[in-house]
Amino acid sequence: MFFIGDRLLKTAAIARGQGISTPILGNWLQFRYVPNTGVAFSLTFGGEWLTIILSLIILCLLITIFYLKLKKSASNLTLLLLTFILIGAISNILDRYLYGAVVDYFDLKYFTIFNLADTMISIGVIALIWRNWRQ
Repeated sequence: MFFIGDRLLKTAAIARGQGISTPILGNWLQFRYVPNTGVAFSLTFGGEWLTIILSLIILCLLITIFYLKLKKSASNLTLLLLTFILIGAISNILDRYLYGAVVDYFDLKYFTIFNLADTMISIGVIALIWRNWRQ
């Protein structure tokens, strides 16, 4: 559901084109297409090597999820959070292959421009860290 939602929002953002903003929450959160050739939070590091490295990380994450599931050595919550990260990462890497950049569309004033896939990755990582810290 989140993957499809992210892909639909990315398609809508590209169709609207760059430079067109639509307020969601006043001027604090706007819908605006911005291609991101960098990494998370628009940090400048990109290119072909980044795509290769990210693809390898996604492959490792996929193998880890299957391994943990087969060995039954992780809780369902851990597997769900890892899957959240994986789905977000796949959506963003798909953008890199299709468009040469990640399609970002939520413009949060004074912070960054991001997408639903970024949110899925961030929630998954933060929840895993929080869960492991509490254990």
